[in-house]
Amino acid sequence: MTVRHTRRAFLSAATMMAAALAATACGSPQDTATGGGDSAAPVKVGLVYSQSGALASYGKQYIEGFKAGLDFATKGTGKVGDRKIELTEVDDAGDPAKAVSAAKDLIGKGTKIIAGSTASGVALQVAPIAAQNKVLFISGPAATDAVTGANKYTFRSGRQSYQDVVTAKSFIGDPTGKKVVVFAQDGAFGDANEGAVKAVIGSAGATVSSVRAPASATEFTPFASQIKAAKPDLLFVAWAGTTAPAMWQTLDQQGVLSSTTVVTGLDIRASWPTFGAAGAKISFLSHYFDGASDTEASKALKAKVNTIDLFHPDGFAAAQMVVRAAQEGGDDVDKMVTALEDWSFDGVKGKMTIRAADHALLQPMFQAKLTGSGTAFTATAQKSLTGDETAPPAVAMKG
Repeated sequence: MTVRHTRRAFLSAATMMAAALAATACGSPQDTATGGGDSAAPVKVGLVYSQSGALASYGKQYIEGFKAGLDFATKGTGKVGDRKIELTEVDDAGDPAKAVSAAKDLIGKGTKIIAGSTASGVALQVAPIAAQNKVLFISGPAATDAVTGANKYTFRSGRQSYQDVVTAKSFIGDPTGKKVVVFAQDGAFGDANEGAVKAVIGSAGATVSSVRAPASATEFTPFASQIKAAKPDLLFVAWAGTTAPAMWQTLDQQGVLSSTTVVTGLDIRASWPTFGAAGAKISFLSHYFDGASDTEASKALKAKVNTIDLFHPDGFAAAQMVVRAAQEGGDDVDKMVTALEDWSFDGVKGKMTIRAADHALLQPMFQAKLTGSGTAFTATAQKSLTGDETAPPAVAMKG
């Protein structure tokens, strides 16, 4: 992982009554499962996500987390009040066209809540459909910053790319006068990461440059030499693909990892062996890993999935948001939107807050280290950053 746009790239309620304040206070949605709307009809929820394709492993974690979160938020009933929450799962295979078709089909069948979107490209195509049809859309692991503020009907249950890069910045403290090098492959993925680092860390006072490698490169010694010669205070690595093990091995052998702070994103557990012997020498920005928090929600999730992975919390939070929306909004989507705006709740990661202005999801992020080697790596948190510390700049709502 590092920062994502598509696959891997890339970032108040009125205080009228005490009851209104309580409704938006930090709490869990299972506290009041009263519901609304037609008490005899189910609450239809469409889950459109990657069951197959390149991001199938992410999708699997998302749906496992969602079902665990639904159990948690409804106290095991699967209901809001007397209304059963009826799930319809559709595989978009990471294809925006398939996702749009599925969303339209679900909406045509009376579904007023759509969730999912493993891929950013999917989320950006489904969000306008939600606005056009005035249905609630809760995007999932898709990290592109463009989902935030997309329209009043679009929310997100995962983090966004800006929060990744702010977490990376935290490793060097005050960036003023610091030298940062981005090491990435040529292409859109590398461009997005370099641009994000310049926007977030460069604008805070650091000098940002880059070392770029062709996507076809298999020999990395020349690039390691360029990095060492630059003498950065921080090396931000954005890499994807099968050459990652060779790249990390070369950086380690050439002394790069011991000469500066090297930061990259911590992906799903299955990817950890690609770091090899370098794994223990890298600093990781992390959305989540098993053991990063000790909350009631994390305990409930762990009881269901045994080992929590990167995108389980996104599914869990989505279910909490669905239950909240159905509880407070009944069948009225505009009331669902109002119920989610400025709502704080206790999620797997800790305190989560949905910013009303643009629907950014403010949430903790983590600095992490790996210990061990091979397939036996263990992640531990070095520092937790609060939702306020990693909050992206507010953007104007587009629709």
